[in-house]
Amino acid sequence: MSAMTKRERVQAALKGRPVDRVPVSAWGHDFLREWTAQGLAEATLESYRRFDWDFIKVNPRATYYAEAWGARYRPSGRADGEPELVEAAVRSAADLDDIGPIDWGSGPFGEQLEALRLIDRGLAGEAPFVQTVFSPLAVMSRLTGSTRKVRELLTEHPHEVERALEGIARTLAGYARACLEAGASGIFFATVEWGSRGIISPAEYARFGRPYDLQVLAAVADAPFNILHVCRAPNQLLWLLDYPVACFHWAAHETTNPGLGEVMARTGAAVAGGVDHEGALRDGTPEEVARQARGAIAETGGRRFLLAPACSVAPMAPEANLRALREAAERLP
Repeated sequence: MSAMTKRERVQAALKGRPVDRVPVSAWGHDFLREWTAQGLAEATLESYRRFDWDFIKVNPRATYYAEAWGARYRPSGRADGEPELVEAAVRSAADLDDIGPIDWGSGPFGEQLEALRLIDRGLAGEAPFVQTVFSPLAVMSRLTGSTRKVRELLTEHPHEVERALEGIARTLAGYARACLEAGASGIFFATVEWGSRGIISPAEYARFGRPYDLQVLAAVADAPFNILHVCRAPNQLLWLLDYPVACFHWAAHETTNPGLGEVMARTGAAVAGGVDHEGALRDGTPEEVARQARGAIAETGGRRFLLAPACSVAPMAPEANLRALREAAERLP
């Protein structure tokens, strides 16, 4: 087979068509530079060029959504440090009344849209990219600064939480659409901790998660590269396989999660992942990364598959491990 362009390779993989090799990418936070549009765009494009990835998953700071509703976070000042909470936007049930639809074209959302435009300009059409969008429940956790606090609110004030989730979902839907207009080929829709059955049951998620998730995804239904990322273990993925996305991404290496082959047998969508972002990419060796990558390619047959870490890669991950991931994609099953 003749060599494909990056866009051709990704689109073929998403559609289950033959590829010259599996598409591959990885992503992680640059905690020092992700606080401005320029810094995020530069860090993103530098990683893309250094490793010659086939696609980009933009990895913004996890708190920008909550900042848009008034939560205050500050940089830790450390290369390996997450943003630090200064003041939550939701401290009690009474604060939920203030969480409604907001302008997604300015403030932190506007900053992200500018970063996407810079990334789009830098890529000049060479490769597709997707913007990370947290689920409404995941945004709620960043508004309170605590998953436990959200659990309390779900139990004690469910109707007030639902009204707030509706406002968040409406805002994220408009913002997600604007991401496409800024050049993104889709969104990387992340459930974060709410993807875990240890945090919320499937029945609860059907009430507090699914309706608001689908509202956001409906706004970008025509995008070719929407990805659902279902975090943690044991996760809820098997309950979410009817979500309208082109690709499912999760930690398939976790023994309490479904494997790549199991999910492929249950859906016509593509699957992504295959390599442990902590045990292999952060703490392992290039040989371990290559072994896991080869195993994932073999399990999927290299079709309908995008090789990637199971989640965000830590800043201290050895460059040699990331290069091993990239090189593994050159091997056909």
